[in-house]
Amino acid sequence: MQRLPKNLYLAGQVREFDRRAIEDHALPGYTLMTRAGEAVFAVIRERWPAAGTLAIVCGAGNNAGDGLVVARLALAAGLSVHLLSLRPVEKLAGDAAKAWQDFKAAGGEAVEFSAALLAGADIVVDGILGTGLDRPVGGAFAKAIATINAQGKPVLALDIPSGLSADTGLPMGATIEAAATVSFVALKAGLFLGQGAAFCGEIFFAGLEVPDVVYDDGDPVVELLQKNEIPALLPPRAKTAHKGNFGHVLIVGGGPGMPGAACLAGEAALRSGAGLVSVATHPGQLDFFASRPELMCRGIDEPGQLAALLEKADVVVLGPGLGQSDWARALWDAVVAIDRPLVIDADGLNWLAQFPARSKNWILTPHPGEAARLLDTDGKTIQADRLAAVGSLQRKYGGVAVLKGAGTLVSDGNGTPALCRFGNPGMAVPGMGDVLTGLIAGLLAQTRDLARSARVGVLVHALAGDEASGDGERGLVAGDLMAWIRKWVNPEV
Repeated sequence: MQRLPKNLYLAGQVREFDRRAIEDHALPGYTLMTRAGEAVFAVIRERWPAAGTLAIVCGAGNNAGDGLVVARLALAAGLSVHLLSLRPVEKLAGDAAKAWQDFKAAGGEAVEFSAALLAGADIVVDGILGTGLDRPVGGAFAKAIATINAQGKPVLALDIPSGLSADTGLPMGATIEAAATVSFVALKAGLFLGQGAAFCGEIFFAGLEVPDVVYDDGDPVVELLQKNEIPALLPPRAKTAHKGNFGHVLIVGGGPGMPGAACLAGEAALRSGAGLVSVATHPGQLDFFASRPELMCRGIDEPGQLAALLEKADVVVLGPGLGQSDWARALWDAVVAIDRPLVIDADGLNWLAQFPARSKNWILTPHPGEAARLLDTDGKTIQADRLAAVGSLQRKYGGVAVLKGAGTLVSDGNGTPALCRFGNPGMAVPGMGDVLTGLIAGLLAQTRDLARSARVGVLVHALAGDEASGDGERGLVAGDLMAWIRKWVNPEV
C-alpha cells in the first residue's frame, strides 16, 4: 500500500482524474477497478489475516464493482464470501457489470442483504455508495447502513465510507462507521475534513498506477502537513549559537485568577527553543510564576509599563488568560498598535471580534467557537465547512489563520491551506490551546516565518499530543506535552 500523498481533492476533481486516465491515457476502467479490488484485498490480508468470512455489501455503480472484484479475489483465496446486494446485480452497467460476470464465472453468487449473513462474517466490506453522493442517504441504503453499524463488526470502506460527503467530511444521513478506508486515485478532502476522522478509521491509499500527468492542472483544495517540514524549518544549531540567536517571546496575559494559561504558553515557547521568554501579567499573579524560574515575569498595572518589554520582544503572544476587564482592554490596545509579529489566542481573539482589525503580521489561533465570533456566525456553521471558515478568517483578518479542532487547518491566503491529520481526543482539555500558542510563538521567534511557524507548530503540537497519550487519552493534561515538544523540535537527534 502506498504512503498517503499530501494533496487532497474534491470529488469532482477525482472524477476528472478518472476520466483523463481512461480517455486520455488508454487505461481501461476495468483495469482501474481490478487494481482497486486488489488493493483492498491486500489490506484485508494485512490487517485481518485471520478473517475467514467476508460480507461484501454492494449498492450500485462502480463502488459495487470494486466490491465484486474483492469478492472474486476472496473466493479465489478460499475465503467464504457473502455478496449482499442492495440492488439487483443484473442491472449493473459498464465495468461494474463485467465485475459481476467475472465473479459469477468464478462460482460466486449474490443474495439480498441480510442481517443474519452479516452476523456470521468476520469483516464487512462497504461497497454501497461512492464519492458521488449528493443528497442524504435514505430508504433501503440507510437501513442497511444502520444494520451494518449495529453489528459491531470491523468494516472496510471502499474509497469513502458510504454516506460521508467526499468534499466536506460531513455525514449525509446514515453513514458507515468504518475501521479502515482504502481511497483510490486521489485522496478526497472529506476523508480528513469535518467529521471524516470519526467515520473513516485508518486510511489507506492506492493510486492504481494512474500516470502522474493525469494530475496536472488539478489544484488541490487542501494539503496534509508533512513531518519533513519540521527539520526543514529547524535545522541543527550552530556550535557557536547563543540565546540571542533564537528570539525573545513576550507573553501578555494572565489576568486575575488566570495565570496558568500564560504560564503554559511561556513554557511551550521555551520548550520550542525560543532564546528568551518574558511574561507581562497582572501584578497579583507574579507569585504563581515562581515555579517556572526560566520565565522572566513583570507585573503590569497599566499599558505604559509594557513599552520597554514590547521594545525588546521579537514576537508577542496576546491573549492567554487575558480576560475581558478594563485592564485587559488597555493591554490589548497597546499590543495591537505595535509593529511586531503577534500570535493572538483566547481573550485576544475575543477582543479582536469586538474591535476587528487586519494585519499581515499576526497568527490567529481560534477554536470553532472563537472563529464563530470572529465571523459573526455560530459554531455549527463553522464546523459545517471548516475549509471555507479558515479561508474567511484569513481574508477578513489577514496574516495566518489557524482553525483548531480535529483536523486543524492553517491558511496564509497564498498557498494551499494545510490540514493536520495527527492529534487525538485526549487533547480536548483546558490549556491545550495555550500550549499551541506558545509553541508557535517560540518557532516564530527563531525563524521569523509566520506561515511555516504556524504549520510546524500545529504539527509538532499534534505529534507531541499523540506521544503523550501513549498511556491513554483520558486524563491527558496540557503540561504532558512539554517533553514531547522538545523531542519533535529536535529532529536531528
